[in-house]
Amino acid sequence: MNILITNDDGYTSKGIKTLARIMRPFGNVTVIAPKEHQSGMGMAVSIGLKQIRYKDLGTDADGVKWAWLDATPASCVKYGINFMDPQPDVVVSGINHGHNASSAACYSGTLGAAEEAALCGIPAFGVSLDSLHRDADFTCVEKYLPDLFSRLMAGLPDRYGIFYNINFPDLPADVIRGIRVGHQAKGKWIKEFKEWDPKIYERMGVTPESLGQSSNPVLEEGEKLFMMVGQYVDDDENRRDADLRLIEQGFISITSDNLDKTDYIENKRLIDNGFNQDFQ
Repeated sequence: MNILITNDDGYTSKGIKTLARIMRPFGNVTVIAPKEHQSGMGMAVSIGLKQIRYKDLGTDADGVKWAWLDATPASCVKYGINFMDPQPDVVVSGINHGHNASSAACYSGTLGAAEEAALCGIPAFGVSLDSLHRDADFTCVEKYLPDLFSRLMAGLPDRYGIFYNINFPDLPADVIRGIRVGHQAKGKWIKEFKEWDPKIYERMGVTPESLGQSSNPVLEEGEKLFMMVGQYVDDDENRRDADLRLIEQGFISITSDNLDKTDYIENKRLIDNGFNQDFQ
């Protein structure tokens, strides 16, 4: 099996190094990851004749091929599909530092990479841990992901567009309660723009540099500096199978996503209400 790995935290993150180690027993592993942090990029691609830097980092002691691309996660997948020979049989994106449940799934560069793979007909998985700490403990992922990956790969549906969003709680492996299939929670973030506060990085166990930013930003006259750190509002309080709630309850959450964003129920309502019309 030829496995392409990427992420949105950058090629130096602990999460992607752990993922490469987890996936190595399953086949030939190639890592093509963003040079810099790319969270929140979704399925964005680096287009418009933009110059894109690439660097081959060689093969490590475990036989994993490493490279970085100065582009978005989805662009990294595009690059791998264009240049890997043989083509990847599966794309695994992560391990993301921080969950990609609820509305985070809409913005996630980790899942954007999985979507790009699904768009090309390649099985894809986004894997995340509910910890933003740069030195997060991925032991639970190392213990449970191999069997989970094997089971999902053994029963892949013959349908276009499916990819899987797997979220692990930030708990010791022996404390995790189990695995649950859930749905994307309906929560959202509000009051997100706050004045920039450098102290928040220390509280979250990260640095501005690890996020592709500067600890000493230079502002032009009249500029103000903000950051997006808001309040999460849970609209799924009574839904026990909502992905974020499952993580909070100590379960590994699996959500099956699909590229097809069509709302077929609404389509049928529109048709039933006469929106299909001929003008001649």
